[in-house]
Amino acid sequence: MFFVLPKEYREASLEELRERVGAAKAKLGRRLCILTHHYQRMEVVAFGDHLGDSYGLSKIAAVQEEADIIIFCGVHFMAEAADILTARHQKVYLSNPLAGCPMADMADMADVTRAWDSLKRFGGEKTFMPISYMNTAADLKAFTGKFGGLICTSSNADAALRYAFERKEKVFFCPDRNLGQNAGIKMGLKPHEMALWDFSREQGGLTDEEIERAKIIVWKGHCHVHTNFTVQHVDAMREKHPNAQIIVHPECIPEVVAKADTAGSTSLIVKYCADAPSGSTIAIGTELNLIDRLAHDHPDKTILPLSEAVCPVCPNMYRTTLNCLAYCVEKFADIEPISVSDELRSDVHLSLQRMLEVQ
Repeated sequence: MFFVLPKEYREASLEELRERVGAAKAKLGRRLCILTHHYQRMEVVAFGDHLGDSYGLSKIAAVQEEADIIIFCGVHFMAEAADILTARHQKVYLSNPLAGCPMADMADMADVTRAWDSLKRFGGEKTFMPISYMNTAADLKAFTGKFGGLICTSSNADAALRYAFERKEKVFFCPDRNLGQNAGIKMGLKPHEMALWDFSREQGGLTDEEIERAKIIVWKGHCHVHTNFTVQHVDAMREKHPNAQIIVHPECIPEVVAKADTAGSTSLIVKYCADAPSGSTIAIGTELNLIDRLAHDHPDKTILPLSEAVCPVCPNMYRTTLNCLAYCVEKFADIEPISVSDELRSDVHLSLQRMLEVQ
């Protein structure tokens, strides 16, 4: 997709942009709903009607009734989910249409279909339930719904696994290997019960025996932000700040999650910081914009990135600026809304509805 922000928006001052967004919001009133993800810049978050993680914002999108213009300050797969969960007369816009997700791109539909075909020898859909992370494109969500599975987020991955194992013997989990493995470990699964499917190799690089004994087969995908954190970062933080509580996102590698005091979704991290006593020191292994905002919101606490040796910024979330938001709220009528095809819509809706039903 090709997108260039018009010059008047690129060159506008921050003060002018604030005035323009505020005026557009006032003019549109309840017709407009702006959804902002936790990883957005503070100046963008300031104009959001709702702030949350992908799961929380999906639930909010699903119950919008008055707004017919929904602007998502996030990435493409989130706006797709909002389009599916809202009514047909409602239009969903992505504040920066170039904001994608590398993790979602790691689960190419052709590779997933080949993997699913390979698993037919081991029971196929009678044995396996597909679970796909929210960080996937609409075609993979549709595949998941078609074969009886559901979407999960970092907020409900554990519940999604319980849902699956109540109905099927095995789970085919895409695309984040770390979230899948961490949820499996939390359920008490052993290493040999979780197999890694390498989509670049024949039969995922797995033997028949490895597939047969696995309870979860996880796709070889990852978040390039959260895999930056290492065990050495945890050890260094404990040495430098012995009293710090360490909380990390479950997209981090299992070894980091095991060493942290707590692991959880972005919403859990936000709540953890809010609930911590004044004077607490909290080191967080997640996206830097969220950490900066939490430090700003809680000046009575010391909130730090888990490591200063890495810069865990999601470049796609960072694409959204106040310049983009100003253009979107003023010129939405000239912008192509995010739209999932009719061919995929019903199956995607099934997978997302199951996600919303699982607690």
